[in-house]
Amino acid sequence: MRTLEEVQATLQIAKLKEEDLHPTIHCLSFGENVSSADYCLMELDSTLCKHIEDGQSLVIRGDKDERAVLCSGDKTYDLKIADTSNMLLFVPECRTPDQLSAQDSSHVVHTKIWGFCNSYWELRKQRPKLKKLKKLLMENPYDGPALAGQEENTENRYTLEDLLERIQASEEELKTNLEMIHACQIDGYWRVLDFDYEMKLLGHVTQLVDSESWPFNKVPLQTSLEELAPLEPMQMIEHCLNCYGKRYSEKDEVYYALCEDKVCRGIALMLLHNAVKFNLREFQEVWQQSVPEGMSTRLEQLKGVALVDRTSRPETISLLQVDDLPEDTVERFNLLFSLREKWTEDDITPYIQDLCGEKQTTGALLTKYARSSMQSGIKVFNSRRPVAK
Repeated sequence: MRTLEEVQATLQIAKLKEEDLHPTIHCLSFGENVSSADYCLMELDSTLCKHIEDGQSLVIRGDKDERAVLCSGDKTYDLKIADTSNMLLFVPECRTPDQLSAQDSSHVVHTKIWGFCNSYWELRKQRPKLKKLKKLLMENPYDGPALAGQEENTENRYTLEDLLERIQASEEELKTNLEMIHACQIDGYWRVLDFDYEMKLLGHVTQLVDSESWPFNKVPLQTSLEELAPLEPMQMIEHCLNCYGKRYSEKDEVYYALCEDKVCRGIALMLLHNAVKFNLREFQEVWQQSVPEGMSTRLEQLKGVALVDRTSRPETISLLQVDDLPEDTVERFNLLFSLREKWTEDDITPYIQDLCGEKQTTGALLTKYARSSMQSGIKVFNSRRPVAK
């Protein structure tokens, strides 16, 4: 334990003037059994600091075969170890100069070091890893109520808490994605609908709208439930309306405005689902005939779910859903260039847009992972490296 005289002698040897220093002198010493494995340090930005100060929590998520991520209530961060050449000391109750009361004369404070580190966790905001969510829910998709005499499959069903344990995403990001994939809560478990069953529900709704000659932007909820109750559970009819329409009230009545783009896209997926390739002109004719009266089909509605090949004769369209593509950026580009050697920017953008990080553009991704050239006066992109087909 150093005395004040010993400290002053050390200052003289170091040729430091006592009056240039703070009067409070901390003498640090290591406590018993201190090692670098005792503590991990994490660098937080002001947003996450306030999150902690407000009493909120941060959660580390990831299975054993995954890189760990850190999640707040609404954001996901990649955890990366950053090494530092300066040893970082963990000293509880060590006060900074602005926290010390003014002292007229120098005095020594003896402080114990509880831990030390040569590295810390650095956080970087990243996209949530949500591909696994649909994969888990597809283990047991919901295809309607069990028939009389049949038992419902109760295996591989997940509550929200189960999903939060398995999926590397914040709670808000997870709930947003559940809505995007048209999942619903049944008996406390989150279920994704079997594709054929979802299309069956949509077909009931659109046929009812046509038969009743309702405008598609004013579908009465109560009448719809009453008319379709003999065919499907009311909960499923209302869920279908929530997926493909927007709820509103008028004169104490609840209505749904069906979303033209969502309904047209859903019916297009149904038509393309079992076809490898479809003659584009024939597809457009059948597609327009299949949607409710008053709705207009447009190829723009199919961005990210179907791909048009204008180089083939006749022109064709085929199913290619961005949800089915790899989550890893390099793997995504490799797969896209194995499917098609050259892409226009308009064609490839819907399939890489979700890969963009904060303040990143699809143009920046293409510059990094693709090479551009001109073909018949149009800019096209191909792989920077040979792609195995």
